[in-house]
Amino acid sequence: MRCDWAKNELAIAYHDAEWGVPLRDDQRLFEFLILEGAQAGLSWDTVLRKRENYRLAFDNFDAGKIALYDAQKCAELLENEGIIRNRLKIASAVRNAKCYLIVKEEFGSFDKYIWSFVDGKPIKNALVNSRQIPVSTAVSDAMSKDLKRRGFNFVGSTIMYAFMQACGLVNDHLVSCFRYNEIG
Repeated sequence: MRCDWAKNELAIAYHDAEWGVPLRDDQRLFEFLILEGAQAGLSWDTVLRKRENYRLAFDNFDAGKIALYDAQKCAELLENEGIIRNRLKIASAVRNAKCYLIVKEEFGSFDKYIWSFVDGKPIKNALVNSRQIPVSTAVSDAMSKDLKRRGFNFVGSTIMYAFMQACGLVNDHLVSCFRYNEIG
């Protein structure tokens, strides 16, 4: 059995291999930060279908390159049908890249910073059904508040809780799901 939200081939592959696995790689954490912000108001399936296009369009989520995007590059991205063409979300990716680089320098890594909100280890919930999965928590509230204080945007508490789930800061696989114990 797997979590009931994984209903199509792409979602099943993502669920079975990525969702909830503790992620410590800075570039991948940055990728999820940008993708979760892009997902705001849309379905995660939409983002999954466009993820490879995002990697191409956004220089494989190289924050150093994205931080240097100018108005012309942002205008080109707005014409790219392979990504979510939203002016605010594209501008947010550039802004967040700049903020990410500052956090990375301050803490030595983004990993060290982001995992500090959960004391370096995943929160393991014991959820029986999907109705029990929260959309935000006190931890995602604190993370969101601190990121906003540092200049990030598209980092509301709900977005950050989804980020926590995706990157394994919290294990929200249902206890009946085969991944629940595999992830630990």
